[in-house]
Amino acid sequence: MSQVEESIEVNVPVRTAYNQWTQFESFPRFMEGVQRIEQRTDKLTHWVTKIDGVEREFDAAITEQIPDERVAWTTVEGQAKQAGVVTFHRLDDTRTKVMLQLKYDPEGLAETVGDKLGLVKRQVTGDLGRFKQFIEERGGVETGAWRGEV
Repeated sequence: MSQVEESIEVNVPVRTAYNQWTQFESFPRFMEGVQRIEQRTDKLTHWVTKIDGVEREFDAAITEQIPDERVAWTTVEGQAKQAGVVTFHRLDDTRTKVMLQLKYDPEGLAETVGDKLGLVKRQVTGDLGRFKQFIEERGGVETGAWRGEV
């Protein structure tokens, strides 16, 4: 398993950043390569990705969700093996540090080479930057929220 850790500061309150992150179906708006996410239950999401022409589908289970603190997941079925957690850290009333930790298992020669070249880390960095831009351009108004716990 390979691992990536990356963080970014966003200029919105922790509640806003967390609320937006719980809107999984909006991820294609800021995550490159994510074509579609369906929230099937409070604990199960279905992902369709297409990266460098390779399409994959998989289900991910939300293993922990604590409002304004963290969302953790792991794949449970499909063409990808990964697990991760995103945590939210209040810096002050209007700024939040969003930290993403991802463990993944590259599949095949192309993914292994890409992993060694740091492509996944660059992808995560870009996705977090696009998340920042997405939520800040909305004036700190999230597209929705799910405040339940898992």
